[in-house]
Order: sequence, then C-alpha cells, then structure tokens
Amino acid sequence: MHVWALAFGCIIGWGAFVNPGKKFLPNSGVYGTAIAMVLGALVMFVIAYAYAYMVPKNPKAGGEFNYTKKCFGRSLAYICGWFLVAAYLTNVPMNSTAIGLIVDGLDGPLDILKWGFHYSVAGFDVWAGEVFFASSILILFGWLNIMGVKKAGFVQAILTIMLATSVFTLTVSALFSPAATWNNIQMGWGFDRLAALQDGVMGDGLTAYAKVGPQGILSAIMATFAIAPWAFVGFETIPQAAEEFNFKHSKVMMIMGIAILFGTFVYVANNTVAAIAVSNWPDRVMAGEWVLMVAAEEMLGVFGKVLIGVAVSCAVLSGIMGFYLASSRLMYAMARDGYLPKVFSHVSQKYGTPVSAMIFCILISLSGPVLGREALGWFVDMSSIGASIGFFFTCMSTIVTMNRDGDGRFRYKCLAALGALLSLCFIELQLVPIRGLEGVNFCWQSYCMFGVWCLLGLIFFLRQYRNFAID
Repeated sequence: MHVWALAFGCIIGWGAFVNPGKKFLPNSGVYGTAIAMVLGALVMFVIAYAYAYMVPKNPKAGGEFNYTKKCFGRSLAYICGWFLVAAYLTNVPMNSTAIGLIVDGLDGPLDILKWGFHYSVAGFDVWAGEVFFASSILILFGWLNIMGVKKAGFVQAILTIMLATSVFTLTVSALFSPAATWNNIQMGWGFDRLAALQDGVMGDGLTAYAKVGPQGILSAIMATFAIAPWAFVGFETIPQAAEEFNFKHSKVMMIMGIAILFGTFVYVANNTVAAIAVSNWPDRVMAGEWVLMVAAEEMLGVFGKVLIGVAVSCAVLSGIMGFYLASSRLMYAMARDGYLPKVFSHVSQKYGTPVSAMIFCILISLSGPVLGREALGWFVDMSSIGASIGFFFTCMSTIVTMNRDGDGRFRYKCLAALGALLSLCFIELQLVPIRGLEGVNFCWQSYCMFGVWCLLGLIFFLRQYRNFAID
C-alpha cells in the first residue's frame, strides 16, 4: 500500500487540479486532453515493463542511474542521473507554489496570506505570508522524509486515500448535478489562448480561435501528449526506495500499472468536470480563474470548494513527500558512487536516511514559494525533459540486460525498444519546434532553464569525473 501511495502521490500533484484551466482546456479542450492522456498512459505502460524487469535485478536506490551505469558506463550514467534529479526535484517547489492558491480559493475575499512585504515575478504578486506558510510546509515534510520512509509512507498513504476519495466524490457529483451538462462543452479541441489574449478578444469572439480541422485536432492532442512524461512522472519513483521499502519486487508492474490507471482517471475526470460544470469556461480561462474550483462551487456550493481544497492539499502534500524521497535518494546514490560530492552520501545514524541530500533538497525547494506560481510552466518543461531522458536510458538498459542475461522474451525486447523510441519522440517534441504544432515545444524561458541546468551539470561532471565509480 505504501509503495503504491508513493507512486500515485507523485503522479497526481497540483497540475491535475490547476492545469484544466491553465493548460488542458485551452490547449487541448475536453476531447484532446482525454485522448492525449490515454495515449500517454499507454506509453507509460510500455515503459513500465522495462522498470518491472530492471527493479528486481537492481533493487538499489538510484534506479535508472544504476541501470545506465552498468549497461553504458560512467558518462551516460551521469547524464541520466543529472536529468532525473531535475525531473524529481523541480516537482517539489512546483507543488509548493500551489499552497497559496489553495488558501486563496478557500478564503474568498479574506486574503489571509496576503500580508507583509510583496513583490512581482513575471507579473504575479508574491506575498510574505504565502512564502512563510509554504516554506513551513516544505520544512515539515522534509523532516518527515528524514525520519524515514516508514513514517513518510504512512502519511503518504493517508493523503492518497483522501485524494482519491475527493476526486471520486467530485466526479459522481458531476453525474447528478443539474449544473453539469455536456451542452457546456465549447471548443472541444481547445483554442489559441495566446492569440486571443494578444488581440484582446473575449466572449463569443473566442470561437474564431478554436482549433478545428485535422491540423487543429492534431495540435490539440500533441500539446498535452508532449507533457505526458511530466503528467505521469512518479510511477517510476519506486526504484528510488527499493532499499528501504520491504515489498516483493515481482509486484512492481502491478503497482505501477494501478498508479498509472488512477492517474489517468484523475486527469481526465478533473478536466471534463471543469468543462461541463462551467457554461462559460473559455471566458473563465481567459480571466485566469481557477476553473475546477469554479466548477465545484457551481455544483456543490461551499462543500464543493472544501472538497477541492482537500483534494488539492492532499495532491500537493503527497507530491512534495514523494518527490522529496525520490530526489534525495537519487542524489544519495550518485554521491555514494562519486558522481556528486560525497557530502550528499551522508546517512543519519538515527534514521538511516540520506540526511545531507534531504537538507539540500529542502533548501533548493524553498525557492518555489519565493518565485511564485508564474514559473510553474517552466518547471513542468524541465520535469518533462528529465523524465523522458530517464525513460529512454531505462528502456535501452533493459534491452542490453536482456541480451546479456539471456532471460528476456522477444516481445519484451520489442516493448523496451518501443519505449526507447517513444521516449526519443517526447524529447523531440519538447526541444524541437515543429511547424503546425505551435505551443507543443518549450517556451523561451524553459530553453534558458534547460541551458543553465546543462551548464551546471557540465561543471559537476568535470569536477567529479575522476571520482566516478563503475560498480
């Protein structure tokens, strides 16, 4: 149960509740989002087979990093590990910035966190109250991780059960609420939000920006499909805790599969509910409102707001907990083998956890509340590219290991090869602009972050290379 809670809690974070209004509905609509998420889940199932094969053979913290090191050597192992750190660690500050949004959605005009000094980042106001509150949550959950996965896993299990219950309740409410009707679905494949904003168009005029025709539909699907690695990143965090959790590694595929299925349901259900319960959702999207919160209030009143508040709180906190664990254990594994400074390999004598790596993760994560919510999209892109690189190396390592050990059936080798090919497709969609698929690749800020991360990685590589261990 604790292992499944770790995977599911990482898959479902703030994005499943905030992105229906920020990304999914405008970029892909109801139909495009549903198709993209189902396709993304199928790809994750293919990739999960590679993890199910590799985890029993390498039940050590570090997961993909260890697989790559044994199959492709030190340099590629470092590249894999470095970008996986980006995939995991960026999700912690990303989730923390949603804490203020939860309180804003619940307290109405009270604005209880909007006090003290404030400033603006990318046009978004950041208040001292929000920074202090979110930072306190990050420190608390970081300490729970230092105390060990057993205690953290118990809290994670409670959070994920509450999360699943809240989403199920909201979905059932949409089936019976008179406020929710399929007639509310407008622009089922999304619309060009940026163009409409530049032209200052609202209301009925937005229909002129709707995505239509084969190219529009393809663009709608690919806009969300391209970030599937971010949407589902977390199902593969199980290898990072393989040394601390006591579970049968033969059940890895089942655990990951159930987590992926639950994740798909939550993404599709939340996005659909947001559209069918809000008659003018395109205008709400243009105004920057939290569409899913509006939908819950339309259907259930104050109880709906509380329900969304509980669901998002559980999603955010379980995401923070899970990615703290994954990123700190990965850094510990890399430092243990000399790929990162040895200080990150220090283990607490009392709790048996990588305390130095965990403290570093806490400190880095505290940047999230300081930067504010407008940086979320950049973090999403960084997490997507990091996860895609990790998926690629895992699938390739699976093929090498099967050939070396002679225990892989032909169909499993084909699945691993397909997973590697699809991972490369994700990387291309994220990094390479494709004509006719505008809005799918990185924005310029994400390219800058990617460049900075590559530069930092190169600096660490040159500093640590002589210390790299092979075995």
